[in-house]
Amino acid sequence: MRKFAEKLTLRLVRFQPTTSALAERFDVHPNQITQWKTELIQRAAEVFATANEKRDAGPDLKTLHAKIGQLALENDFLSGALGRIDDASAKR
Repeated sequence: MRKFAEKLTLRLVRFQPTTSALAERFDVHPNQITQWKTELIQRAAEVFATANEKRDAGPDLKTLHAKIGQLALENDFLSGALGRIDDASAKR
């Protein structure tokens, strides 16, 4: 059903009156209408996605938090290791 709604909506968008007629009717610049139409066509699948599909599309927060923790640990280790080097170029 979602794919049908997406296809039908895209077809309706494509067969609307001309951009200039819509712009005149709603007192909006034609470039703005073109931009909105392009964005709608590009993101139609996202608009009609179910809640599960939207949740699955986002980043995995557990993985991101684990990566942040790993990088923080590596930074702490490396800053400590650089502090023990006597070479002036190692210290900032």
